[in-house]
Amino acid sequence: MEEKLVDEWKAEMELILESKVDEFKMMGYSRATADDIWNCLKKKVWKGNPSKRVHEVVGDIFHLSSNIYMSYLTVQTYQDDDLMASIAALSGSAEEEG
Repeated sequence: MEEKLVDEWKAEMELILESKVDEFKMMGYSRATADDIWNCLKKKVWKGNPSKRVHEVVGDIFHLSSNIYMSYLTVQTYQDDDLMASIAALSGSAEEEG
């Protein structure tokens, strides 16, 4: 059975990712997206872009728990807030100097 980097499998995983999106939406996570789920898997489950067989990738998608997904989204939100605060601080400093 062929092994590929997980990113190489992404296009073939569209239906499976959409199935996971539907599952999370039924659980009340109305903003779940295929990209968020994929990025969560890369960061929390796969820890990068490892080589895997197709059945391993499918299994990882189907077994992704809502707890791991929510943990990922929470961290992303804090990181995005920190980034926005840093940008605001820098743009405020630039305005004061100008």
